[in-house]
Amino acid sequence: MSSIIEQVQEQVQTACHKMGECKMADKYKICLIGSGNWGSAIAKIVGSNVHKFDYFDNEVKMYVYEEIVNGKKLTEIINTEHENVKYLPGHKLPPNVVACPDIVQTAHDADILIFVLPHKFVEPTCKPLIGKMKKKAFGLSLIKGFGEKPGGGIILVSEMISNLLDINCAVLMGANLANEVAEEKFCETTIGIGCPGFGKLLKNAIQTDSFRVSIVKDTKTVEICGALKNIVACAAGFSDGLGLGDNTKAAVIRIGLKEMIRFCKMFYPDGHEQATFFESCGVADLITTCYGGRNRRLSEQFVKQNKAFDVLEAEMLNGQKLQGPQTAEEVAVLLKEKNVENKFPLFIAVNLIAKKQLAVDKLIDYLRNEPEEY
Repeated sequence: MSSIIEQVQEQVQTACHKMGECKMADKYKICLIGSGNWGSAIAKIVGSNVHKFDYFDNEVKMYVYEEIVNGKKLTEIINTEHENVKYLPGHKLPPNVVACPDIVQTAHDADILIFVLPHKFVEPTCKPLIGKMKKKAFGLSLIKGFGEKPGGGIILVSEMISNLLDINCAVLMGANLANEVAEEKFCETTIGIGCPGFGKLLKNAIQTDSFRVSIVKDTKTVEICGALKNIVACAAGFSDGLGLGDNTKAAVIRIGLKEMIRFCKMFYPDGHEQATFFESCGVADLITTCYGGRNRRLSEQFVKQNKAFDVLEAEMLNGQKLQGPQTAEEVAVLLKEKNVENKFPLFIAVNLIAKKQLAVDKLIDYLRNEPEEY
């Protein structure tokens, strides 16, 4: 029996065939589930792009977890000042982006749902939507991380969303630091989707002159790269904290990339394409995260300040969440279950160091244990 993700991709392909170039009489209504710095940066793009195509509805709802900022509700600030002053200050959102604190109200009439929130919040956020959405709604996940299966093991977030909500779900991953995207500095990203026709529709909703979108069919590899690169970024941060220099960081990136490829081959071999690692979702995102991302930055301070990650997260991220340490733990559990820990020394080292079960200066010993390929 084919997996749910394969079934829904087949359904989308059929729909796209009927749609031709994705032009239909009805307008597509887009909403965003999540409003952190990345979610707000994407909202800025989508809110502007929907005006350019006659098949998009002009209103873009954005689900916002309600908070009080400077004595006011965050949703009220966004809807009056058109700025997410907490998570993306200094960047105006289009007036047609409407902040909403009710998840069901945000999504009930949406045709396309863009999910942009920390992976540990996917299940509790999606559960209120079960049975309360359009039957033909479609998801796009920008979430980097894995879900946890009830009995142990990991599941792709796109599959988790598909299973929970009974919708199709593509993925978008790339070398996309949110502030740089919002500042309209040129960058690239990758959409993984089984249907090129519907991929074009998503591309039109997101691509700009400064945000170039490529479409590939290798959905699983796109998503796995987005999750695993955060583990490698933690190792890069540890290296920086130890003052080991650029040569060592280059080794971390190279070994980390090989472990990412090995992981895909071992656990998701069906449809795996080596070329996907050379898209923005692969090596480009890995490099960017290992030099400029929050996982690298906090991992460096983990070493220099000798503080736990949850403390650093509270002190340095202004409400944003860190993905790398949790993903490392989820992956380590799977590797131990399959008795292949020796094939992934970098992933294992990051997990042990993050939990303070291994001294950070032992990282190099684990890097020296890179397994031979032949």
